Amino acid sequence: MKTAYDKYQQVVAMVPPQIKQEVAMEVAISNRIADLMEKRGLNKVGLANALGKRPCEVTKWLSGQHNFTIKTIAMLSAFFGESLVVIK
Repeated sequence: MKTAYDKYQQVVAMVPPQIKQEVAMEVAISNRIADLMEKRGLNKVGLANALGKRPCEVTKWLSGQHNFTIKTIAMLSAFFGESLVVIK
């Protein structure tokens, strides 16, 4: 008898590798932003105010599901003084 977990594993196995990579990168960038915010003692509202953005935009960034543009990554990297993404 198949369990719900077995079904879940089947569905996950069908996800294309590029989608898995995309999700992993989105989550990694979101986690990096959260780490830098914590390091600076910033909450969502504080970061939004410092950048002239709305708090709901910061919430999207931290959701792990936001499709970041290079412009946004560069703006955040400049603000924090540290790269969000390292390209080798």
